[in-house]
This record gives sequence, structure tokens and C-alpha cells, in this order.
Amino acid sequence: QVQLVESGGGLVQAGGSLGLSCAASALISGINAMGWYRQTPGKQRDLVASIEAGGITNYADSVKGRFTISRDKAKNILYLQMSDLKPEDTAVYYCQIESWRWGIRDLYWGQGTQVTVSS
Repeated sequence: QVQLVESGGGLVQAGGSLGLSCAASALISGINAMGWYRQTPGKQRDLVASIEAGGITNYADSVKGRFTISRDKAKNILYLQMSDLKPEDTAVYYCQIESWRWGIRDLYWGQGTQVTVSS
């Protein structure tokens, strides 16, 4: 079973920057999209940013202009560079990879990494 391992979370002051990475334990074929989600206690997990196989990116309105998603296709590593962080960015961040093979969709999730932004 392929696992996604996230790293890079932590505590940062408002206005600061932080980078997250997500590495797959094995190569995943048929990747359709990769993304970052975040979740706070008692709320649903929301999409932060995604990148499609063709390179098209999509961002939540709340992070546009501050966050940048990127990837290393050869190594199946996903990145999220976050700048000008705000207290409302505090959440557990999860990476996700969606793949399609032989008509079957698979979703892989990371274990989550805490990002805390102090005011």
C-alpha cells in the first residue's frame, strides 16, 4: 500500500512563510491530480490548492497570491509554499493524490501535518 508522508509543518508567526512537502513511498502511475487540503476541528476538509496532470493549478480564494503548489513528477513529490501566513491558515494540512488506472480511481491521503500561525 502506497503511503504519503508529509513534512514541513510547524509554528510560524503571522506574515511568515512555511513550506510543506509530500512524498509517496512508491511511484504512483496514472496520476490525475495532486492537492493539498486543510481541516480545523469540527469542520470539513477543504481544498487549498491542486495541480492537474497537465500542470493546471487551482487555488482556494483565501490563499490565492500567497500559496504556491508545485510538484516533482518524476519523484511523485508534492510541495506547498506558503507565504504571508495568517492565523486563519492554522489547520492540519493533508496531501492527496488521485490516480486512475484501468478505470479505477484511487485516492491516497497523507497523515496530516499541523500548521499553526500565531498572531
